[in-house]
Amino acid sequence: MFGAGGVIGAVSAIVGIGGGTLTVPFLAWCNVAMRNAVANSSACGLPIAVAGAIDFVVAGWNQAALPDWSTGYVYWPAFAGIVAASVLFAPLGAWLAHRLPAQTLKRVFALFLAVLGVRMLMGL
Repeated sequence: MFGAGGVIGAVSAIVGIGGGTLTVPFLAWCNVAMRNAVANSSACGLPIAVAGAIDFVVAGWNQAALPDWSTGYVYWPAFAGIVAASVLFAPLGAWLAHRLPAQTLKRVFALFLAVLGVRMLMGL
């Protein structure tokens, strides 16, 4: 599990996606119920995000020509927007995860991953 967490964190940071995008399928592959996989992935998201943010601050610490309001490669207005959206919409996500049938939850997540993959391949 430690190795899987490390790989998920590293790939998430490199590709620029949330850790849940990889954690949920991994937990489902480990035969964790879909609702529990989503809940555990949400709980794992915070430490993954904190570690990634710290890494991007350190990696970009002495870089020139970064925009104002940046520390390293972290742009604080965007950071604040992501945090605000996460706090506002997390209860909605939890509500949906508990009300949607597990099969529907799997299909919606699979569609999300497919759209994300196509957008990444197209460079959008």
